[in-house]
Formats: sequence, structure tokens, C-alpha cells
Amino acid sequence: MRVVTPKLSIIDRIYIPALVKGLYTTIKHFFMRRFTQEYPEEKRKPFPGYRGLHRLNKDHLGRVKCVACYMCATACPSQCIEIEAAEAPWKDREKYPVKFEINTLRCIFCGMCEEACPELSIQLTYIYEMADVTREAFVRRKDDLLATNEFWVLKEY
Repeated sequence: MRVVTPKLSIIDRIYIPALVKGLYTTIKHFFMRRFTQEYPEEKRKPFPGYRGLHRLNKDHLGRVKCVACYMCATACPSQCIEIEAAEAPWKDREKYPVKFEINTLRCIFCGMCEEACPELSIQLTYIYEMADVTREAFVRRKDDLLATNEFWVLKEY
């Protein structure tokens, strides 16, 4: 196979159209209004449908809404949810989670756990600030997931 170089006109060979086009783009951006957001003071509002940090919902009595049916753990493609069930001390359900952990380093935030849950007990929030120092801190346990409910009602979210 032979590569054929195209014939360029004199104007194309001295790159004047490309130079003018580049200068036009530079001048156009020079006069545009700049937008700067002061991040720690001003929180960015995520787009609709953004899937961020997980939370476990509570029922009207303040108990964990999860019934430990393992649907979310089964539907999770990355297998980041770990649940241990025990017999519930309440009469309105059979089981409740003694241990509920989500490894957010392994999670791909796809929302399959949220869709699979029949009780609407697990949700993905708009919280995007998840930085931490150790790997163990990214394993979110039941208490952390329930505490996200209180964090979620803050004014900036």
C-alpha cells in the first residue's frame, strides 16, 4: 500500500488559514466571561441522576429499613456489599442486618443495589466528597451508612 501526499496550494503551504483560525479562537476565549467556583466555600450542585455516597434509610420508628434479603448484594456487579443477617427483635419483620458493609473502593456506583432493593432501604445520594486517608475508612459500615441520613439533610445538599 502506498501513501499519497496531497498537493497543497500556496496559501495552505504557508499555513495562513490555520494561523488565522487559531488566533480567532484565542481572541474569542480571551473576551469570554470567566467562571470560577470557590470550592470549599461553594459546593457544586451535581447533575440530576448523579450517584454518589450510599445511605441506609430508616423506617418511621427510626430503625434500619433493611430486611437483610441480600437482593442488593446479589445484584451488585462488583460484589462490594457484605451483609450478615440475624433474627429481628421486632414483630413486623423476620430479619435485620447485623453487619452491612459497602466497600466504596470496589463500588462502581452503578445504582443496581438501589434498584434491586424491595424495601427502598439503600439509596445513592448526591454527596460527592468521599476523600479519606486510609483504605479501611472507605469500607462504610452500617453505622456510617445510617449516619449519612443526618449528613444528607445539611443545607448544602
